Amino acid sequence: MAKAALPKKKASPKKAPAAEAVSRLRIRVRAYESKILDLSVKQIMDTALRYDAEVEGPIPLPTEKKIYTVNRAAFVYKNAREQFEMRIHKRLIDIVNPSGKVIEALTNMSLPSGVDLDVKMM
Repeated sequence: MAKAALPKKKASPKKAPAAEAVSRLRIRVRAYESKILDLSVKQIMDTALRYDAEVEGPIPLPTEKKIYTVNRAAFVYKNAREQFEMRIHKRLIDIVNPSGKVIEALTNMSLPSGVDLDVKMM
């Protein structure tokens, strides 16, 4: 039995959605103390909003815990131990379509010591 060839349908040209070039400034803020971190995030957001930038966030990221276990005694009491931990609090802020003034204001901003910024352009 031979199969009959089916007529091929014309491929309709697909319309691509109008893709706008959206640039993002992704700021990741890290600190050991959450209160200082929240003040720094508020300062960053106020600076961005002052220049009418669209801000997404702050998005809280999981807190990183580093735990260290140390022997209390050097020789005799091996079972006596102490544990210390460091908590690193993190936030994420996205600024959509930042202007040159926003970027300049963010680079000239002074933040408290202990606050670490990672800035990426996406």
